[in-house]
Amino acid sequence: MSVWSLIGGLAMDLGTANTLIYEKGRGIILNEPSVVALDSESRRVLAVGHEAKSYLGRTPIGIEVIRPLKSGVIHDFAVTQQMIRSFLEMAGARRRLFRPRIVIGVPVDSTQVEKRAIIEAAEQAGGRSIHLVDEPLAAAIGLGLPVAEPVARLVLDVGGGTSEGVLISLGAISASESRRVAGDEATEAIARFLRRKHRLAVGENMAESIKMTIGSAMPLQEIFTFNCRGKELDRGIPKMVELNSDEIREALAEINDEFVNMVKRLVTQAPPEQSADLARHGLYITGGGSLLKGLAARLELETGLKVNTPENPLISMALGLGAVMENMNYYKNVFVN
Repeated sequence: MSVWSLIGGLAMDLGTANTLIYEKGRGIILNEPSVVALDSESRRVLAVGHEAKSYLGRTPIGIEVIRPLKSGVIHDFAVTQQMIRSFLEMAGARRRLFRPRIVIGVPVDSTQVEKRAIIEAAEQAGGRSIHLVDEPLAAAIGLGLPVAEPVARLVLDVGGGTSEGVLISLGAISASESRRVAGDEATEAIARFLRRKHRLAVGENMAESIKMTIGSAMPLQEIFTFNCRGKELDRGIPKMVELNSDEIREALAEINDEFVNMVKRLVTQAPPEQSADLARHGLYITGGGSLLKGLAARLELETGLKVNTPENPLISMALGLGAVMENMNYYKNVFVN
């Protein structure tokens, strides 16, 4: 057995909303919300992932629930380091003979300071030889696109904290658009809408459930409803309101417009040869936000491009990072650190 086989490797999709870990030779072995529950005074981690997320809106005095990443970058270094360490321990990194090599995705507009913070957090959490890859490029690889070919591909990755659109050709990004408007902002937009229109305060989990159940980017053939329970702002008592998909689409209007405009701006940046490729192959959308009802149809209608959607857009990036980690010599040109 070689030393390299003993070292092995992990690929980490360190997202604002969720963290996925891919292990060499095994595939995806961990999928947890990027959420941490802390002791407010000592800052000691009490829970991470699904357990910590279940605390949202229900925390007693002395416990704080936070997302240590904002818009895909580290917002709280110490807590992020503890969260990464916990996830690596769940993935069995501490049981290895050698510290694992790790491939991690980063937003395409990350600064050198932000990249360095991710590398340091992963190293201090037990990793070694940390390699960074632009997230949209990793997502394209996870979608199975032949990114190294001289053919342009247009990818829109709608994540939790960031939406990124890229033009890819010859294994590199030739044009990009990045906006801090994505799934989390859509959830917050619904909560703001309910406060404004219905005088109802709801927690993050409730607003997210509304988005996933009846949120849409276009009028639907059938109007869906949702019984939303929250706190009445004026009297402070519990209240239930029946919502419908039309009014939630109104709450999401500005965010959906931004997705469309991102794609349009990228299309206009493509030279004639790449425009011909886009007309032939269309747009590929991925990320959890791409699951919004009607988003693919809206993009197709307003851009004129065929829109391709993967079977499971939530894992495209993790699969791409895993492919890079499995074939590091082949993909050595995609590293950005």
